[in-house]
Amino acid sequence: MQELRKERLDRGVKVRADSIYAVSSIKEVLFLTAPGLILLIILLVMPLFLSPYWQRVLAITGVYALLAIGFGFLANYVGLVCLGGALFVGVGGYTSGLLNSTFDLPIYFTIPVATVIGALICTILLLPCLPLRGVYFAIVSFTYPLLGARLIAATAVFGGTDGIAGLDVIVSKWTVIYLVVFVIIIVVFGLSRLVNYEDVGMVIRGVKDNEQAITASGINITLVKAQSVYISAALGCFGGAYLTHLYGWVGMSLLAVDFSILPIAATVVGGIGNVFGPLVGALILGPVSEALRAFGTLRIAFYAIVMVLFIVFWTEGLVEYLRRKYEQFERWVKV
Repeated sequence: MQELRKERLDRGVKVRADSIYAVSSIKEVLFLTAPGLILLIILLVMPLFLSPYWQRVLAITGVYALLAIGFGFLANYVGLVCLGGALFVGVGGYTSGLLNSTFDLPIYFTIPVATVIGALICTILLLPCLPLRGVYFAIVSFTYPLLGARLIAATAVFGGTDGIAGLDVIVSKWTVIYLVVFVIIIVVFGLSRLVNYEDVGMVIRGVKDNEQAITASGINITLVKAQSVYISAALGCFGGAYLTHLYGWVGMSLLAVDFSILPIAATVVGGIGNVFGPLVGALILGPVSEALRAFGTLRIAFYAIVMVLFIVFWTEGLVEYLRRKYEQFERWVKV
């Protein structure tokens, strides 16, 4: 009987790195761009076939996706495990809500201002913690939203436990959904270019891999980390401001632990090796989480079980697994 073995062929067109390709035909161009185009089409077309309720769910899932992208960016490229997603959402939400309620500013002004100013506030708060790494930075960043919620409840500032109601809302249902979709598309494209850019991307990755080499090059590591935290915080602050004017209310719920936990689970499910992994993970876990709403806080147990299963049995995540299968062709050949 003739023995067979499995032969694996690489169908990629890379020359020596992820950013260098040898493209000689339209077919190879489509090979490179097809996964991204498929994801783009899904994001743009999917809302058209959803009911208003699930459109709202998708909009909230988009906020989790932004938080997951920011978490994956800091963890994978900068080496900072930031569990302060709830801090970013809370600061962005309260900033936009206060600007709208106190100064009666329109939401098309308060949302971008809250994104920029809120990210600056978050970066300043985390600035003393930037020399920390690993579990130490994770613990400190996780305590910030908890501390913020307790301070608001104890001092009754910013409306206390009742929050601030009567804020302007985004009226058009299509604006609600496609605003966050377009922001996600811009963020994914922008971060992909940033981390693969020869100069800036090399410095950012070097902070995680070899801080001594970056310091020896005369580059301020604290500044690079602060800039990276600002980018991640801006994503969360936009999400918080967006949710504030989605509900017309801002309160302590924006500092909830869910905004720190679900992005981690989404990153583990999708994979941390690239920008697309956290996005795909969030698009999967967001609707599933909503479907499990009847189980209440047991949803946290679901996240924990999913994370354990993926960490133990499928460490690379969905996106990396699919990418490997897409770029390789397997066939049986005679020995």
